[in-house]
Amino acid sequence: MRCGRFKSVVAAAGFALLAMAYGCAEVPTDPDERAAYDERNDPLEPMNRYFFDLNNAMDELILKPFAGWYYILLPNYAQDRVRDALNNLRSPVILGNDLFQGDLDRAGTTIARFFINSTLGIAGLWDVASEFGLIYHDEDFGQTLAVWGTGEGPYLVLPILGPSNPRDAVGRGVDMAMDPLTWILPAYDLGYLGYIRAGLDAVDLRARNLKTLDEIKQGAIDYYATVRSLYRQHRTDEIRNGAPPDAVSVLDYLSDPQTSEAP
Repeated sequence: MRCGRFKSVVAAAGFALLAMAYGCAEVPTDPDERAAYDERNDPLEPMNRYFFDLNNAMDELILKPFAGWYYILLPNYAQDRVRDALNNLRSPVILGNDLFQGDLDRAGTTIARFFINSTLGIAGLWDVASEFGLIYHDEDFGQTLAVWGTGEGPYLVLPILGPSNPRDAVGRGVDMAMDPLTWILPAYDLGYLGYIRAGLDAVDLRARNLKTLDEIKQGAIDYYATVRSLYRQHRTDEIRNGAPPDAVSVLDYLSDPQTSEAP
């Protein structure tokens, strides 16, 4: 059994090395082109574009149709209950990252929201806490690593999961390990509920962005480059908790031109 797992790990590592070897963009020698190459910070662009096209095809064939039917058949009121419940289930992960970042005020808000919404909000189906001024915020370990001073690294497109970078990819794995349901559901032979939750989260999120993504795709000269730029801008805003750059001196390194690349 262990030998089999070891072979699987070796095979996966070999595949990753081959993908990186054949997926690297050629480094230009012209100074201007080299400056643009460095600014893009996307040395694996050929491989990233391959997975981007693959993800885009799967989105058009599977996720987008599901999201469309979800949006049409489920009333907006019911969709909001789904989103509120999903947000409430993320509370332990958000709380952990609030604490890792030393933000006790936001940690207190997360705790209060969880208890109010889990009781008065009936298992999180209603975001009652917002009525008390406890507004929802999200946090993940990728943001925590950024607050700790970890650079984002080169741009990555992950199969199925989409835009990312090494910092956010590691953060995603840590968030999964921090989520109590990752361990509780399989212990009671309810592991399939975790897949249902992930699928529902993806469909609901896609349904809320049907029109926006269509407009971006139609207006983009290079859809891949536009998504890359928007992802970086979105993550920078999340790491700053929506604050303007000048108000977060500890994150000055985020003013790197790579994060402000024009679409």
